[in-house]
Amino acid sequence: MITLYGSLVFFHILLFVFWLGADLGVAILGDHFRKRSYSIEERLTILKLLVITDMGPRTAWALMIASTISLVAAGGYWAVPLWGVVAAWAVSLGWLWLVWAAHLAGQTPKATKLKKIEMVLKWGLAAFYLGLGGLSLVTNAPLEPNWLASKALLFGLIFVAAILIDVMFKPVGPLLMALIEKGSSEETEAPLLKTMNKSRFWVRMTYLLLVIVGFIGTTQPF
Repeated sequence: MITLYGSLVFFHILLFVFWLGADLGVAILGDHFRKRSYSIEERLTILKLLVITDMGPRTAWALMIASTISLVAAGGYWAVPLWGVVAAWAVSLGWLWLVWAAHLAGQTPKATKLKKIEMVLKWGLAAFYLGLGGLSLVTNAPLEPNWLASKALLFGLIFVAAILIDVMFKPVGPLLMALIEKGSSEETEAPLLKTMNKSRFWVRMTYLLLVIVGFIGTTQPF
C-alpha cells in the first residue's frame, strides 16, 4: 500500500543517491581537470561538465530541507504544524531558485549577489540543524529518537563542510583566468592546484558525513 510516509522515504532516498552519486562524478571530473596532459581547451570543457554535474547535488541539497521536515512530520517523530511543513517547502524551493538563477546568470554581478544571499541562507540552515540535533540529543526533544537527532546534527555538519568547499574554491576564478590568459606554466598551475586541493578535505568530509547519515537512517542503531 502506497502511503505518504513511504512516498516521502522514497523521495528522500532518491535525493540522497542523486546527491552522493553526482558528487562522485564531480570528484572524478575535478581530478581530470588537474591533469596537465590535457590541453587548456580540453580542461575547460571538463570544467564546464563539472559545473553542470555539480548542479545535481546542489539541487538535491536544497530539496533536502523540505524532505527532512516533511518526513519527521509524516512519520510522527515531530509534531510540526502544517505551516511549518509549508515553510520548509518554501525555503527549499526558494533556495532551489537561488541555485539555478545564480548558475544561469554565469559570471555576472547578479550571480555574485545571488550567491551571497544563498550563503547567508546556508549558514542559517546549518545553525538550525545543528541546534535542532544538539538540543534533541541533550533534552530528547523535539526529536526523541537519538538516531534521528544524530542525523539532524550530522546534517548540520554536512552544511558546514559543503559551505567550506565553496569558500575554499572561491579564489579559483581569478587563478583560472590567469591560466587562460597566460597559458599553462608552473607559475599559473601551482597556485591553481594548491587552491583546488584546499577544498578536497571538505569534499571528503562531505562524502563521509553523507555515508554516516545514510547508515544511521537505515539501521537506526540507537
